[in-house]
Amino acid sequence: MIHLGNLTPKIGARHRRRRLGFGEGSGHGQTSTKGQKGQRSRSGDGKMPGFEGGQNPVLRRVPKRGFSNRAFKKTFRLVQVSDIERVFKNQKEVSLEALRIHGLASARDRVKVLGTGSLSQPYRVSAHAFSASAREKIKAAGGEAVSVAS
Repeated sequence: MIHLGNLTPKIGARHRRRRLGFGEGSGHGQTSTKGQKGQRSRSGDGKMPGFEGGQNPVLRRVPKRGFSNRAFKKTFRLVQVSDIERVFKNQKEVSLEALRIHGLASARDRVKVLGTGSLSQPYRVSAHAFSASAREKIKAAGGEAVSVAS
């Protein structure tokens, strides 16, 4: 009976790895299957990605248009209200430093608090941004949502 535990490949389906540069007797010695001379036979022969042998590359042939704001996009580390409830049970103050200590954000992250979950006690939460539902839930629990300039 065939099971996943006793499957084997067909005879001849798997090959040993080719061992280059192991002497003439190996059949792959001396030039290690790279031929005699030329760019591809040298070590470090790699060409730049997109190099087309001297022909004008696609990236230069295609016209560039428009503007991308990608370099200036603000990204946030998302923290849920439920995460604050779970991690900061015995604390009232949730600062950016405290979020970093507990692993919910790293040193350079901007933090945005989202409203998934609920709060059972009031917290004073400091973050760069809050969703409307998160701000509402923090206020409903008697806490305070403090926006920090980024």
